[in-house]
Amino acid sequence: MGRATSRSVLAAGVAGGLVVAAATAAAQQKEIVIGAQCDRTGPTLIAGVPMCPAFHDYVSLVNKTGGVEGYRIRVSEIDTEYKVPQSVEAYERLKKEGAVSVLIWGTPAVQALTQKLMEDRIPGTSPGFGLAASADGKRYPYLFPIAATYWSQTAAAVKFVKDKLGGNLAGKKIAYIFYDNPAGREPLPVLEELQRLEKFELKIFAVPAPGLEVGAQVLDIAQRYRADFTIAHLFGRSPSVTIKEFKRVGYPLSKVVAFVWASTDSDIEAAGGFAMAEGYYTMHFAGVGTDYPVLRDIAEMYKVQGKAPPREMQSSTFYNRGLLWMALTIEAVRNAVKATGDKPPTGEDVKVGFEQISKLPIGDIAPPLKITSADHEGGGWVQIFQVRSGKFQKVSDWYRAYPEVIAKAVKEAK
Repeated sequence: MGRATSRSVLAAGVAGGLVVAAATAAAQQKEIVIGAQCDRTGPTLIAGVPMCPAFHDYVSLVNKTGGVEGYRIRVSEIDTEYKVPQSVEAYERLKKEGAVSVLIWGTPAVQALTQKLMEDRIPGTSPGFGLAASADGKRYPYLFPIAATYWSQTAAAVKFVKDKLGGNLAGKKIAYIFYDNPAGREPLPVLEELQRLEKFELKIFAVPAPGLEVGAQVLDIAQRYRADFTIAHLFGRSPSVTIKEFKRVGYPLSKVVAFVWASTDSDIEAAGGFAMAEGYYTMHFAGVGTDYPVLRDIAEMYKVQGKAPPREMQSSTFYNRGLLWMALTIEAVRNAVKATGDKPPTGEDVKVGFEQISKLPIGDIAPPLKITSADHEGGGWVQIFQVRSGKFQKVSDWYRAYPEVIAKAVKEAK
């Protein structure tokens, strides 16, 4: 080969390399980062371990089918151990990575980050927890509960109890057992307002962190107060301990309805299994079970890769919630990209994208929510399931309750 030819080949090679590099750079530029806080090692790892893998599985499914309008989605996950300092540090790291939205882990973290989200114009999401007042999108423009808040869960629980007790709560004894932190105390104003309206007796039972000492409270509910029904707002390891204590003292679990974070496969398994929890009523903001097309698509994605579906999928309550959480975020990103065209979307664009969500491509795992600029909760929909014959069995369709009470509480929130 002559020198001229060698130079030509070299030049062609360099040019080709530059083209490849440019293409690679362009591909890298066509990426959108979503920040995800998680707890895989702290006190709420019972939720994080099965839930957080769903974030990545759903994004992998989306990327496998072309991404979002030409953009590849990347999830950057940081374990915050359910601790506020770690959550704030994680948020700052995710902001530096260019995250256009952040999945926040835990009510204390939401309270710490609300102002930062507004200052940075980055939407943060907190489905089924966080600040109930953030349903008001005008006051909290960058905070999205995107599922039934604790206020809506409270209203739904009271409506369910009313129906179970014959449609009249006057004079009935209702117990409220809760994890004694900001999340556990948040429902109290709405619960007290519903007590006034429905004229039932109410006694509250606080469970101090870490939520493992519940014997005295359960004994009081069962044998001293003799509650006609109990509403349980617990999370972490405390739901399973409480189920076992109710069984020990002979209080029927068919007289207990639990908020969403005390209503999972993991809680039942940790309590000794479904036989131990027979009769227990559970509340959910995402579909329960594995019989959904999107879950079959994820299982098939693994099969094509020569892998078995992740075992976390069997913890369907947490996994399905993680799937819904990420699907809502992806849909907001999709709406933002459609609006911005060739311009990469910002956090502000994704915020507007959230406010245009009315339907998700994941079927009945999602409730019939509709998020708007005024309503960042989407309506406050839940379903009730009961532990029966070794599994969760649905006992209600999607519903919401006392919307006028919730609207008043949101409007008057300090």
